Amino acid sequence: MNAHRHLLNASALAVVALALAGCDKPAPESTATAPATVTSGTTAPAASAAPAAAPQTQRDAYEAASKGTGFTTGPVMAANTVYVFFDPTCPHCAALWNNAQALQTKLKIVWMPIGLLRSSSGPQGATILSAKDPVAAMTENETSVLAHGGGITVPQNLSDDVLTKVKANTDIFKSLGAESVPLIVYRNSKNGQFGKHDGAVSAEDLTAMVGL
Repeated sequence: MNAHRHLLNASALAVVALALAGCDKPAPESTATAPATVTSGTTAPAASAAPAAAPQTQRDAYEAASKGTGFTTGPVMAANTVYVFFDPTCPHCAALWNNAQALQTKLKIVWMPIGLLRSSSGPQGATILSAKDPVAAMTENETSVLAHGGGITVPQNLSDDVLTKVKANTDIFKSLGAESVPLIVYRNSKNGQFGKHDGAVSAEDLTAMVGL
């Protein structure tokens, strides 16, 4: 009985760790294998030759995030918008996606795919972004990721235009000085303060963060 209880406790701790953590960008040696596919034709040296200046304030970061391209969940006309940068291969991003479902009717979130972790990240993000139903595509991808699957299948006719949008999102993400996903960029509707947070959070913590 005690051994069984210890196993259950270890399992619960693993779930909590997944839900409250983030996926770090790969080490330099691991990114050398496939930078071109993630950045849609732009090599890593060219992208890093002239990095964008990091925003000076949290408000600047929020305004920079608002220039990205994503799909929206929640009330479209909501006054307050939260921006989430996610990598389609990141299990912590998938955990945040699931946690945020509890706030579907309350919180407007713009989900912006980036290509950070793997060579498939950019194309899969572009697949979700260009889908007829991005929410369904995202759910399919995140369900697969959490089940240790390969994520959504990338179509053969994926356009360069949508890949470029994912590349632009990735550049904005990097300009914010972020190194792990998911990245939540928000404004608290109660006190007006801007902020950003690396890693997945619970629905309760997200509610408090944005001042709902």
